[in-house]
Amino acid sequence: MNATMRRVVIGATAVSMAVSIAACGKAGDDDSGSDSGSKTIGLLLPDSVTTRYEKFDKPYFEAKVKELCSDCTVEYANAAGDAAKQAQQVSSMITKGVKVIAISAQDAAAIKSSIQAAVDKGVKVVAYDRLAQGPVSGYVSFDNVKVGELQGQALLDALGSKATTASKVVMINGDDADPNAAQFKEGAHKALDGKVTIAYEQSGLWKDTVAAQKMSAAITQLGAKNIAGVYAANDGMAGGIANTLKGAGISGIPLTGQDAELAAIQRIVAGTQSATVYKAYKPEADAAAQMAVNLLEGKDIKSLTTTTLTSGSGDKVPSQLLTPVSVTKANINDTVVKDKLYTVQEICTAAYAAACKTAGLQ
Repeated sequence: MNATMRRVVIGATAVSMAVSIAACGKAGDDDSGSDSGSKTIGLLLPDSVTTRYEKFDKPYFEAKVKELCSDCTVEYANAAGDAAKQAQQVSSMITKGVKVIAISAQDAAAIKSSIQAAVDKGVKVVAYDRLAQGPVSGYVSFDNVKVGELQGQALLDALGSKATTASKVVMINGDDADPNAAQFKEGAHKALDGKVTIAYEQSGLWKDTVAAQKMSAAITQLGAKNIAGVYAANDGMAGGIANTLKGAGISGIPLTGQDAELAAIQRIVAGTQSATVYKAYKPEADAAAQMAVNLLEGKDIKSLTTTTLTSGSGDKVPSQLLTPVSVTKANINDTVVKDKLYTVQEICTAAYAAACKTAGLQ
């Protein structure tokens, strides 16, 4: 081989090695995952006990993302009520190369460092339904103080002439780790304070079993005949409370809820729960999906927000707040049935057929 030929071969080999090394370096430099995740949006929901998340929020969110971005994918995880597990899920999403995360925090304060870690890696975060702490880009939820007001007012309406300061009301609030719980509580007190007496108030931790235990303690403390009504911050807890009331021989007193769960609608029909609050899941999920896709595509989200809220960490967050609706026996047809959340057939099973007929649902 002559000198000229040796120089050509050596040069070609060097170029080949350089390209190979560069390619390896490029793959290794990005420790957040491969390019296949560049159009992936993460969805992290807090628990599977609350019916809405798995049944409604997840499929609505996924469908809207697919509608807006046909080649986008949604990486889903549920914390199953475990804040530490949700933190691990955020870390996993970062590793997989997810570019935007929509998260409904199990613990709004505890998730702050995980959100900061995601943002430090260039991941955008949307707070979904609950305003998580940390540098989130946007927030989608309902007017949660208004939710509490609707719950409190529904309780007063059901009490009617018995809504006096002599009437003792039990309040079972949500989990203090959820910032929404504080807003529901604020709104409820706004409606109830000065009109009835809050004689017993505890947190039910969003669990029917805990709420049932708290209700039992309230009955022991106040006496079964001295309880005029019960505020339950959501329908899951209302279910546990309804069972406790029945077991104690207490009937005919107002009981509130929230989330418009099917079981709650059936209790309203049967008269064992007086009201719930319907927060239309599809508009909320659609709005969060739109915000997530905009962030993924580098588009502005200001046009998607209506106000700015300050989170528990002091961050100013562009927010979109939707309007909740109170549901009683009188407007089941005009709310959850009209919106096709449930069919009359789903509500009016054999056990509720007679009550449905009386309520005009059959």
